[in-house]
Amino acid sequence: MKLRLTPLNFATAFLMVVAVYSWIYGVQISGTHFKTMSTAVGWIFILFAVVVSFMDIMFRNFFPATKKLWIVELSFITLAAIIFLLVK
Repeated sequence: MKLRLTPLNFATAFLMVVAVYSWIYGVQISGTHFKTMSTAVGWIFILFAVVVSFMDIMFRNFFPATKKLWIVELSFITLAAIIFLLVK
């Protein structure tokens, strides 16, 4: 199996780091510290990481060339960020 680094691999790693960080230090929303919510937020980030990892596997099956895979995954990340900002 050929190991390829892709943008969604980095996104999965980032989400895992954020999950562990929220478990260790807790979450803070609008200046109020919520220690009891840190577990729920951590599990949400783990769920996001699993979904992003699954998307990476699907994109790898559809686009075998690494250059096209990078373009598609960066486009996916950009589209997801734009949709997030529009909904926010």
